[in-house]
Amino acid sequence: MTLRKFLDETYEPWMKSTYGRRTGQVERIRTGFRDLLDLKLTEFTTARIERWRTTRKYRNANADAPAWMRSRELSAATIHNNIASLRAALNRATEWGVVETMPLGKIKRRAADENAVVRYLSADEEARLRASLAVRDGHRRTGRESANAWRRERGYEEFPPYGHYSDHVTPLVLLALNTGLRRGELLRLQWRDVDLDRRVVTVRGEDAKTGQTRHVPLNSEAANVAKVWKSLSDPDGYVFVSSDDSHPLTYIRKAWIGVLDAAGVKHFRFHDLRHTFASNLVMGGVDINTVRELLGHKSIAMTLRYAHLAPEHKAAAVEVLVMRAPTGEAA
Repeated sequence: MTLRKFLDETYEPWMKSTYGRRTGQVERIRTGFRDLLDLKLTEFTTARIERWRTTRKYRNANADAPAWMRSRELSAATIHNNIASLRAALNRATEWGVVETMPLGKIKRRAADENAVVRYLSADEEARLRASLAVRDGHRRTGRESANAWRRERGYEEFPPYGHYSDHVTPLVLLALNTGLRRGELLRLQWRDVDLDRRVVTVRGEDAKTGQTRHVPLNSEAANVAKVWKSLSDPDGYVFVSSDDSHPLTYIRKAWIGVLDAAGVKHFRFHDLRHTFASNLVMGGVDINTVRELLGHKSIAMTLRYAHLAPEHKAAAVEVLVMRAPTGEAA
């Protein structure tokens, strides 16, 4: 049996019946191992996966690659999670007798720099990104008005005029900047979980990466964005919906890349808006544990990657040495 057939006919149906909506593992396997889906399960050897890991890391880390490829760069953690998801599927295949023995041996996790500097927007980049969003909405509104003028002259039915936001892109980006929600959490968010009176968003455990429900307060900008966007949306459905208004939005890559190119912001992923949220909090003096709670990290170790942005406590610590220096000693 091939990996594709096992996922489609056996593993995914079992995952859905067991875990309900949280079936991200299957999609992770399909995306991460898209070039290997037609291999037989018994062909997934440790050596093959080690070669896959090296190839993926090299290909996606290429700074000269086109923008669409750079936007899909894989971190060491993502590569490890892909492998872990594949191992889990193959373990089930072994337990269910689809294969006689587990084809993958032990694959050692490669060390990653947990304190690596994260990519976040500088003040100038954020200003350019916001300006790019405003210009995009303006151009779309002008285009819609021009189209309606043409249709009006010919007696055709006019398109609905655009409101304050011409589509989902601007509110999606602004909410990401002001809440730190992951892309998946934003796209699965429903209006029932946005309390504009109390100015708080509830991320349900079933939609969170960690599986834990958390409550994220809305600052004044986020609350205003949500209020305006809600007036342009179906208040009983998803906050961001697909073009047919029946499913949550899933595809944002083309519009996102266009906004980045217009703003002149390079090597920046949508997920880096979350890094920008956290970085701005830390640089603004918010303590690390509060940042951890807002991000929904289970462990503070994940949040410590932002600690270098608040060096005041370290500077104060080494200044103690000067205060304790013996009198008369050269500085």
